[in-house]
Amino acid sequence: MELNIFLYLAMALFCCLLAGKIVKHLKLPNVTGYLIMGLLTGPYCLKLFPENIISTFSLIPETALAFIAFSIGAEFRLDYLKKIGKAPVIIAFFEAFGAVFIVLAALLAMGQPFSFALILSAIAAATAPAATLMIVRQYRAKGPVTNTLLPVVAIDDAAALIAFGIAVAVVNAIAPGNHGSLAASLLSPLWEIFGSLIFGGLLGIVFTLLTKYFTGRGNRLAITYGLIFLCAGVSQIAGFSSLLACMAMSAVYINTASTKISQVVFEQTDRMTPPVFMLFFFLSGADLDVSILPSVGLIGLTYIIFRVLGKIIGAAAGCRISHTEPAVQKYLGFTLLPQAGVAIGLATTALTVVPQYGPKIRTIILCGTVIYELVGPLVTKLALFKAGEIAPENK
Repeated sequence: MELNIFLYLAMALFCCLLAGKIVKHLKLPNVTGYLIMGLLTGPYCLKLFPENIISTFSLIPETALAFIAFSIGAEFRLDYLKKIGKAPVIIAFFEAFGAVFIVLAALLAMGQPFSFALILSAIAAATAPAATLMIVRQYRAKGPVTNTLLPVVAIDDAAALIAFGIAVAVVNAIAPGNHGSLAASLLSPLWEIFGSLIFGGLLGIVFTLLTKYFTGRGNRLAITYGLIFLCAGVSQIAGFSSLLACMAMSAVYINTASTKISQVVFEQTDRMTPPVFMLFFFLSGADLDVSILPSVGLIGLTYIIFRVLGKIIGAAAGCRISHTEPAVQKYLGFTLLPQAGVAIGLATTALTVVPQYGPKIRTIILCGTVIYELVGPLVTKLALFKAGEIAPENK
């Protein structure tokens, strides 16, 4: 009997539930369990989920990322931003560009070609918000590190796009026989960033008006889903970042809607999204091809290690400049290790930017994703626990 897509969906969810119970006894994050279960049952290990089925589920990761971005955008409350000031912006750019400069220096010291080293190091800036948000939710983390972490992760996406845009502009400018415009190369990521923010902001205002007019809980939930899908769909067509657009939409919404209405909307959304997030991490694990790990060699290992150092050193420097609390300076960098969707997207773009190095860059990023996604959530949990923001009973 050939299984259909609904049975595979059911199997995936029950695998996630089983994984959650197992890792709970091992005191590991649920995210790690979902990833490992997906890896084990996926097309590269036990093959319970064939490769064609995993590709059929491609809509789920895109949907999950849109909802994750929507949840993180809610952290940009004006009253909170006034309280913490410019710290998240400063820290985000320091940790992002800290990773870029340290990885670049390490690769150049190894004698790697400049164009290859610059593009690969620019991708090091990207951090995946999904695992971070799930850890914070699962363990109910509260405190200065958590409060700083979520806005930093949100801004990191913009910083990564800027870093990659600058890298592409430089590589194009120094390429032999290049007649392209440096200004156009630099403006491209700015269009993506500011276009995303403006479009998302406008939808945020529409969101406020609609949830004020429609009072039923079911209607408001339908509005939430509809606008998130609209935001992600138009962003794909227009070349915007759906992550930034969804973040901007929820950020504007939470600051323009009444507190009573917005709280209900976000509570409803939080209750409806866990199965989607489970499937997202399960499919992320199933998509990890561990067989490529041996192919990265010394260059891949250098990227993986020095990106971690860059994130930790850059975050610490940004925290000191921003005069954050000592715990934030000490532990924030360790919570920024996960890397997935945005990095893979940029690596795919590298195939056309530097076609001679593109396949190598993509292999290194995919290998890094395997390691960062498996290790990152655990390190994030430990950092938040050491910072005293995960209560012992939640651990």
